[in-house]
Amino acid sequence: MRLAQPPPSRLAIEAAPEALRLSADNGRIFADTLAAGLQALEVPADAGRVQSGDWRLALRAEDHGGDVVPAFVVRDPTGRDRGATEGRPIPGFLWQEGSPATLRQAAADAVPAISDLLTRIQAREQRADPNSLFNRPAKVFVAAVTGAPGDGNLSLTSQLRGKLEKLGPVVQDTATGADFTVRGEVRMVAIAGRQQRVEIQWIVTDAAARERGRVVQLNEIPAGTLNGFWGDIAVVVATEASGGVRDVILTQSGRRGPGSEVPIKPDETRLGAPS
Repeated sequence: MRLAQPPPSRLAIEAAPEALRLSADNGRIFADTLAAGLQALEVPADAGRVQSGDWRLALRAEDHGGDVVPAFVVRDPTGRDRGATEGRPIPGFLWQEGSPATLRQAAADAVPAISDLLTRIQAREQRADPNSLFNRPAKVFVAAVTGAPGDGNLSLTSQLRGKLEKLGPVVQDTATGADFTVRGEVRMVAIAGRQQRVEIQWIVTDAAARERGRVVQLNEIPAGTLNGFWGDIAVVVATEASGGVRDVILTQSGRRGPGSEVPIKPDETRLGAPS
């Protein structure tokens, strides 16, 4: 999952054919492909009519020698320029031919640069807002863990709440007003040799219930080992998982600095052996 957040309002794509030096039909192909690519990255982009309150992505084509470079400017709802970026150069004759395949590829190539620009704009917005997650600790609700044998559900829930709170987030007793919710899911899988594979996933969702990241822990243990008290194993699991959960929250809060707009890989932690 790409952990990037666009400006909060809809992003309207303005594809004026004269600015793109394309026909109306080809301009729509280019704009529609941009919108689809951005939507795949969870950016609320729309190539339709601009509405009040929309952020805007203005498109134009610029000459660079014999090439055409698609250029993009992001404007806020007041019309103020908030940032600009460019796509890859395209031979001028190919752009003028207006092949749908060429236009779709050019738009697809530009989507990552536009997404990165939106992420930087969002980071600046967060830094400027004293009430944003960049400037205050995140409020987090840790839901009851499910699927664990023995006392695992209770032990893991309690331990993660305590460990996570020590790392900075404000851990709440209820989901009301929480910025993020963390849900732990345990799965026990029987494998050969009288062993079990323990799969624990910590799924982080935002206030709108959209998944924003997850931490995965895996291990193989003798079958039945965790059917009773988890004890120190719950402590080890929660200690390791809390760091990964914190990283997801920091990324979503815009507090990891330049270069943080990258996918977070699952944290594969080995469970400690029972004493």
